[in-house]
Amino acid sequence: MKVGILGGGQLARMIALSGYPLGIRFIFLDPSVGACATTLGDHLHGDYHNETLLAELAKRADVVTYEFENVPANVAEFLAAHTSVYPAPNALAVAQDRLVEKDFLNEIGIPTAPYQAVDSLSNLQQAMQRIGYPAILKTRTQGYDGKGQSILRSASDLHSSWQKLDGLSAIVEGFVAFSREVSIIAVRSVSGELAFYPLSENVHREGILRVSESCENDAMQAKAEDYVTKLLTALNYVGVIALELFEVNGELIANEFAPRVHNSGHWTIEGAETSQFENHLRAILDLPLGSTKSVGKTAMVNFIGGKPESERVLAIENTHLHLYGKAPRKGRKVAHATIRATHHDALEPLKKKLIALANEVDDS
Repeated sequence: MKVGILGGGQLARMIALSGYPLGIRFIFLDPSVGACATTLGDHLHGDYHNETLLAELAKRADVVTYEFENVPANVAEFLAAHTSVYPAPNALAVAQDRLVEKDFLNEIGIPTAPYQAVDSLSNLQQAMQRIGYPAILKTRTQGYDGKGQSILRSASDLHSSWQKLDGLSAIVEGFVAFSREVSIIAVRSVSGELAFYPLSENVHREGILRVSESCENDAMQAKAEDYVTKLLTALNYVGVIALELFEVNGELIANEFAPRVHNSGHWTIEGAETSQFENHLRAILDLPLGSTKSVGKTAMVNFIGGKPESERVLAIENTHLHLYGKAPRKGRKVAHATIRATHHDALEPLKKKLIALANEVDDS
């Protein structure tokens, strides 16, 4: 069995690592010569729009998936005409445009912050009369890890923030005074089998995820499962999906969804019976899904921009290090580590040590 993956970054790498014990082999399409996943399979080196390479990928792979949502939707549609593609291209089309995404979530009964599309500075000024301050101005497309975003605290921020967009389509969203950020990782197979991981409680800084912690038996679990089930059903979705949420006064408000395996689910590699990466493969190959039950209390810490010496990370009790084989670069995720303990009180001091090491190398 051979799985094709659009993209060759760390998510593709972790998918491949989880598939090797199952006898699955991989072929990657990625324009980068040094894409970190490509040592784990065949590499088709070229642009995502190269129809010759796409045709070869479709011919050689039994099924195709993707590791990030900025793969052009028309590329996935081209492949879907020749082989099975999961998640289906419609999920990409919705997730790639923040306005379309917000409209879609609201239509299926998942609440979001107030928002409005804006296409000029005057339009933005008018929108702020309804949205109010503070707010966040975002590009409608191509935004991730805080890119393409500006916080609007007063009218004096509007002109400079609009200029930064350089003519790109935008959306302005009301600021959510949340008590915490959470996400739910869910998976649905070709046959419709569903599974949900315990909620992840997440900490972001400058739009980049820093820490995720598993939250078994969380009070918001049932509500999050209800929302993500609506999403999976409406999209007729296959594979792993992540729905990012804000908790506000005991309610959940959706931020966005990712039609792929997700950074906030990295803790599942060591912290769940079956990782999100293995379950993604099981889902798209229509194999029985594995248990999503937690194994102890687990947290994940990202290393952004650079990584500490491996010896220092591994000296922390119950720590597992994952290096991505990526060169250090400002704002770049180059590695992560997970820690596991029997309960929260035992986990907390270990997590603090790991966060301290991450902060030493963080140049974002």
